[in-house]
Amino acid sequence: MMNARFELFVEDIQRSSQFYENILEFVVTKRTKEYIGLANDNVKIGLGAISDLPSNHPLCLNNPDERKGVGIEIVLEVDDVAELYGKIRTFKYPISAPLMIQPWGLTDFRLVDPDGYYLRITSKK
Repeated sequence: MMNARFELFVEDIQRSSQFYENILEFVVTKRTKEYIGLANDNVKIGLGAISDLPSNHPLCLNNPDERKGVGIEIVLEVDDVAELYGKIRTFKYPISAPLMIQPWGLTDFRLVDPDGYYLRITSKK
């Protein structure tokens, strides 16, 4: 058996935590000054401050103007993608690509979190 947990290094862990809690319905499972753990069913995300990383960490070696997570698309499967899309729109949070049926048959939409991580929110079937 395998599970996934993502560690995202961000500018402001409180701001990022509010995004994942309020916009994507994650709940806090751990909170310290340097780290916030979040979960939504089987998806676990850890938030850490990028400023706490050692200077030789790969994320610190990137161009500071480069979007975080370049080349990565975080895909979150949800039970009711249309419902979550509607909720996010009521928050007036920017949507990168609207809700639509894709050629491969799934329905999804895309958004970028406050630190530039690209998220695809998709139906399960």
